[in-house]
Amino acid sequence: MDNSFHKVKISLNWLFFGALIVCIACNSNFVPKPRGYFKIELPEKRYQVFNQPGYPYTFEYPLYARIIKDSTFFGDATENPWWINVDFPQFNGRIYVSYKQIGVNKFDKLLNDAFALTNKHTSKASSIDDSLINTPNNIHGMFFKVGGNVATANQFFVTDSVKHFLRGALYFDATPNEDSLGVVDEFLLKDMKHMISTFKWK
Repeated sequence: MDNSFHKVKISLNWLFFGALIVCIACNSNFVPKPRGYFKIELPEKRYQVFNQPGYPYTFEYPLYARIIKDSTFFGDATENPWWINVDFPQFNGRIYVSYKQIGVNKFDKLLNDAFALTNKHTSKASSIDDSLINTPNNIHGMFFKVGGNVATANQFFVTDSVKHFLRGALYFDATPNEDSLGVVDEFLLKDMKHMISTFKWK
């Protein structure tokens, strides 16, 4: 009989201990862990010159990027052989660079198309800020910073208004998310601006 009483006593003690733990846990404040993203290692900013024979332009681009000749535009052949992509493999990013000749194309149409391509993002954009480009190398144009979860947050065009018209747009091979892409987007934005500031027509 003593054994049975002893077993019941131990069981009651464990039951009381378990109930005490539950009560303590219920009274503590639950604080959810904030949502976070993986830390991204950003390389040192060093640049090299793109100056290929036959191309009507030259500029500096990062050592961690690579230039790939673009030969198609939505399945069709490009208008000329001077379209390129500036690829950032480590970030799954790419600046699509399209070059058009004024004369073959009307200048007003090229301008309207550049603005129309940016305005396609208005349904998702929280803001569109444009700023004039005017560099010491006599490069003129417009830079567009698009806010929100858009496919491309940074776009620009540069032109001499007579012969050359070039447009660039940075895209990521990822679902648009302003928060998760923010760090990389700002990092590559500096590279785009360096590309523009070192840009020259030949």
